[in-house]
Amino acid sequence: RRGGHPAGEARARAGVKQNARRRGQTIVFVGESGLSERPHRVRTRAPRGETPGLRFHFNWKSLSVMAGITWWNFYFKLFPGAIKSPQIIEFLEHLMRHLRRPLLVIWDGLRGHRSAAVRDFVAAQGSRLTVEWLPG
Repeated sequence: RRGGHPAGEARARAGVKQNARRRGQTIVFVGESGLSERPHRVRTRAPRGETPGLRFHFNWKSLSVMAGITWWNFYFKLFPGAIKSPQIIEFLEHLMRHLRRPLLVIWDGLRGHRSAAVRDFVAAQGSRLTVEWLPG
């Protein structure tokens, strides 16, 4: 629904909420973020005419977090490295273990969310797991 009218988008969101209530679904907003040990840019000095340089090793570690929030609770899981399809599926399984009711997951169009593996996993869950996409 790109470029839609704000009032129409509000009605659509209200319809999603009403459908979730009628189906007994818990609405979960899901997102992810990355963390890194990479150093920040800093000022440094060098003798006149010489280029200043910072020495550090480029083998910093990265950590990603995937989280879901409901009206009542916050659920998250940490992953080493980047979040890809296997991590998304693992997080969805994590949510399903903790939330017994059927889930309506609302998330963005991240490439991993749209992958064949994630699509197949969601389809295999039937009415236990439904996905609604945020606008682009």
